[in-house]
Amino acid sequence: MAKYSQRGSVAVISVDNPPVNALSSHVRKAISDGIVRAGSDAGISSIVLCGAGGKFLAGADIREFGNMASFDGPNLVELCNRIEACEKPVIAAIERYALGGGLEVALSSHYRIAHQNAIFGFPEVDLGILPAASGTQRFPRLVGLKAALHYIPTGERFPTTKAKEIGLVDKIVDKDVLEVAIKFANDVKNDPVISRRSSRLNVKDASNAQKYYEAAVEKAARKNSGLLAPTLAMKAVMASTVGTFEQGLEAEAKYRNVLFSSGQAQALQYAFFAERAASQWSLPDGSNFRTVKPKPIKSVGIIGGGTMGTGIAMNALNAGLNVLLIEQDQQFLKKAVDQLKKLYQGSILLGKLSKGDVEKRLSRLQSAVSYDSLKNVDLVIEAVYENLKLKQDVFAKLDQICKPDAVLCTNTSALSVDKIASATRNPERVVGTHFFVPAYYMKLLENIRGLKTSPVAIATATSLGHLLGKVPVLVRNCDGFVGNRMMKPYHTEALFLVEEGCKPEEVDQVAEDFGFPIGVFKVADLSGLDIGLSRLKESTKSFNVNFDEKTRYLTGARVSMLPLVLFNRSRLGRKTGAGWYNYEHPGTKVPYPSDAVKDLIEEYRKQNGIPQRKISTQEIIERLLFGLINEGFKILEEGIAQKPEEIDTIILLGYSWPRQTGGPMFYANSLGLDKVYSRILEYGKQNVLSPHWKPSSLLEKFVSEKTPFSQWRSQPPSTVSRL
Repeated sequence: MAKYSQRGSVAVISVDNPPVNALSSHVRKAISDGIVRAGSDAGISSIVLCGAGGKFLAGADIREFGNMASFDGPNLVELCNRIEACEKPVIAAIERYALGGGLEVALSSHYRIAHQNAIFGFPEVDLGILPAASGTQRFPRLVGLKAALHYIPTGERFPTTKAKEIGLVDKIVDKDVLEVAIKFANDVKNDPVISRRSSRLNVKDASNAQKYYEAAVEKAARKNSGLLAPTLAMKAVMASTVGTFEQGLEAEAKYRNVLFSSGQAQALQYAFFAERAASQWSLPDGSNFRTVKPKPIKSVGIIGGGTMGTGIAMNALNAGLNVLLIEQDQQFLKKAVDQLKKLYQGSILLGKLSKGDVEKRLSRLQSAVSYDSLKNVDLVIEAVYENLKLKQDVFAKLDQICKPDAVLCTNTSALSVDKIASATRNPERVVGTHFFVPAYYMKLLENIRGLKTSPVAIATATSLGHLLGKVPVLVRNCDGFVGNRMMKPYHTEALFLVEEGCKPEEVDQVAEDFGFPIGVFKVADLSGLDIGLSRLKESTKSFNVNFDEKTRYLTGARVSMLPLVLFNRSRLGRKTGAGWYNYEHPGTKVPYPSDAVKDLIEEYRKQNGIPQRKISTQEIIERLLFGLINEGFKILEEGIAQKPEEIDTIILLGYSWPRQTGGPMFYANSLGLDKVYSRILEYGKQNVLSPHWKPSSLLEKFVSEKTPFSQWRSQPPSTVSRL
């Protein structure tokens, strides 16, 4: 709702629609009624539009998208026009944020006053749409074409200082915005509003339109490859430079309609809601995110100062936590602290943090080589090398030293949380927290519950994720958990495709054309071929098996030893200047196809009697994706994850699956589950020794029963361990 009140001759319309003051249909109606009421009241000379709870307006109510009830008069375009057409000055008093439709309302107001800490932006492109309530036409008229072509297609948020610099905000305040706005409203009550109407302004830098447009297109091609919304948003913005405002609105509406009916918009909006649903965990005993209170976290101990440990430390310091970093000796500790300082220096150089900001963060950092220093921390994150015995040794020490209610977290990417927890007397307080590199940037935190992990430990790990600005997703313990388990068939099939006739660069190109930012073999070079092989060695220890370049099967399943062939010839990836690709120098980023690798692959085929054949693009993409999708259904079947939103969120945020497809489970539904199932059956017939092609029973059930996506849920957990 929107409350109407009067302060002298100033009408105050305050939107109160928690939690974010979204512009739902009833809110739009109340604002519109308030504008009409104030406009017809002779005792009112000006109007202030604000939001309750210290927030302005967060934009449209996404839940109303596609619902005709959302257009129960007026729609957002009509509301913006009504605000601008008011003959009395309308002042937008902006606190906290003005985003999307909220910013469009502010653009339609005659003046904008903002708190110094407010944030502005058009996040619509993240949802596969564009600012469709005159934002693409008003914004460039107020701030210029160059700024509009930057902020609208990218969805980038910007602070009040930038808003003032580009001409969006008229006044910045550091105190009560409403009181300042009311005083300002009294000051301008007699000023004519015609010159303040953004629709009547000309785009001041339209003479450089083509230059700015080409630069924006180039940027979008680099950062938003495959996304439709940024492209059409740019075209809508360009319409502001030709013709009238009304003609620009027609162009905006045309592109809006294209986007609203596109599969990308549906997928991106699903992904938006999936992230929120994925963090809402529950357990078979009824414990859930609402009923279990997490332990407070003020101090965090981090074991290990390598790439992961320093990244987690930076993430925790940025979140305002006190951090104690532990390494095995002073030499390693100094290296870790120096690396952390180097990361912060990069933030200063990029303008993301000031020197004072960094000093404040680092003041909360302590470092030590003794585990005894951890006796009072609230939570410990172990981030040592991925070796089960090493991690068990660490947890045995933590169990003896840490206070009884401290939560103990293991940053493992695949090892059994239960086996790690078995080294402690109280496995209830042990939980997996799988971070992703770089930990200070990646949004996903894959939390893993063991058989004995307590609800409080789970709630605390979830709270940690939120504190760190991540999306925490809870899954059950199994080999590889959700993310790495699902990505294994993707990497495996990429290798088999190369064995059978593809070039590495061909497979990468198909993956990148689908929307992955970087292909599988480029990723391998980035990570290092030694990393993948060390994981293979660790995973085969329990089976007491060895492998070499001639190995074709492990534990009854087909494998490829091509990575070992390259490793044995010192082709480890970027760090050695040679991997699946050649690089100009060790450490450089630009890959070049390698004749040496081509020869090694041909020799490998000859030695193993693998015939070479031409493989179609369709087969490449199906084999890369469908085995992965099949594994997703097995994960649901076993109760490792409870719903497809958890799986999709993990693969989207942790493994850069193209967001415009919604994630692997949503994508499978979009393709048609019967089609996906039939292709899995076919590949299963062709590859009987590849277990990832054995169809999931749950997938088969969903196909036969035509189960709608909304009912895809986990089955009762399997009693058979997969570890």
